[in-house]
Amino acid sequence: MCYEVVEEFAGELQEVCQERDLELALTKATQQLGFGHFALTLECPSSLDDAPAVLLHDYPDEWARVYVSFDLAGRDPVRRACEKSMVGFSWQDIEKLIPLTRGDRQMLAVGRECGIGDGYTVPRFLPGATRGTCSFAVAPGQELPGPWLIEAEMVGALALVSALKICGKGGRPAKAALSDRQRECLLWSARGKTASETAIILGISMETVIQHLKLARERYDVHCRQSLILNALYDGLIGFGDIFGWRARTHPNTFPIDRRPRVS
Repeated sequence: MCYEVVEEFAGELQEVCQERDLELALTKATQQLGFGHFALTLECPSSLDDAPAVLLHDYPDEWARVYVSFDLAGRDPVRRACEKSMVGFSWQDIEKLIPLTRGDRQMLAVGRECGIGDGYTVPRFLPGATRGTCSFAVAPGQELPGPWLIEAEMVGALALVSALKICGKGGRPAKAALSDRQRECLLWSARGKTASETAIILGISMETVIQHLKLARERYDVHCRQSLILNALYDGLIGFGDIFGWRARTHPNTFPIDRRPRVS
């Protein structure tokens, strides 16, 4: 069921053109995954010391005021932990990544008083030295939806891809130059096709498909299909329309998107 949330979210991202659209899509996905709040930050090289290029959140107003008034961003232990992890992490595990100071513990305690309990943060270092994070949080005393953290990681990563596009940083030439055939194999894999199905579509052997995908992973220095697809999306080598637009056209009932007006 939760993977359907990811596919629906990715389908909606095809139509995202501005921050408000992304905010609405994230609000819906956050609730469907069992979280109470989200926060997305995208920082581009020219704005690392200034305001984020994209900042979206639905945290309680009280916590937002405290965070801004006391300029807590530079002291945020979650942000510091992001520098030490390439994958999503629970806030309960922050101390495994960085040492927590007394001030850090006080800051997390104030967050709980303001309605923010445990959370799960997805850090990403994107093309062009851009960096971003997407966090999902629950209320104090509530446990994280453990079985759905993989889906939360995917939603967060896809949201950052969309934010990159919104601020005009998406669609750059790929860092890892793939051959046309490697890109074709990657694209069909992203569309959900197995190596044998891709081989039939492209008229090549299954072993050749497997080899092309292996070389593509090596060029991106990743070890799984999901990371390969996300990196290709970040670099603009493939787009949302290439994957989810194709699925919507060929399998119109794959992820029914609610077109009714939504309220955040």
